[in-house]
Amino acid sequence: MVRHFGDLIKKETGSTALDYIQSRLIDEAKSKMFDHAKSISDVATELGFKYQQHFTRLFKQKVGMTPNEFRNLN
Repeated sequence: MVRHFGDLIKKETGSTALDYIQSRLIDEAKSKMFDHAKSISDVATELGFKYQQHFTRLFKQKVGMTPNEFRNLN
């Protein structure tokens, strides 16, 4: 029997596929923000966001602070 990606992710992690992908995306964003030579806009673009505002909104929703706030703490 063939399983769908979402079913496999749910079984292995307990998260939905969307939550899993967003979590991985945010982890990658956090890593990229340690490079202070890159702007937040650069990080957003590298991660596939067309608009920085969409990246910032998702980041704040998942982390509880804006990308700038996160960068300033680290």
